[in-house]
Amino acid sequence: MKVIFDHNLSPRIARAFQALMGSDYEIVALKDKFPPNIKDVDLIADLSREGGWVLISGDRRITRNRAEKMAFQSSRIIGMFLSSGLYKAPVLKQAERLIALWPTIELVSKNVSGGSMFELPIKSTKLSPLK
Repeated sequence: MKVIFDHNLSPRIARAFQALMGSDYEIVALKDKFPPNIKDVDLIADLSREGGWVLISGDRRITRNRAEKMAFQSSRIIGMFLSSGLYKAPVLKQAERLIALWPTIELVSKNVSGGSMFELPIKSTKLSPLK
């Protein structure tokens, strides 16, 4: 499984997950793979070309901006977007919730097609599809 954490999340979370999950996973912070000023549409295109990526982000603009949303929905990426409450939570709370949600994130990612987007909740373990 390949997972990339967007700029708006601490790269420490990505690095901690890589350490926890081991070599069967590729888990990176966006800043460790791409330049800091990469545009979302370029990021989406690059990740889609590589295929198999799950993007974890707090940036819901991708789900609202028409060009970015269209690019994402036609990509080979699966998007996991933090709910507003989870996005505003401290880093340790975000990490705690992501650990709790990880089995669900993996299961959903294996069973949906690219371009799918989901909201990661602050309390539940059920992911909500985003349109």
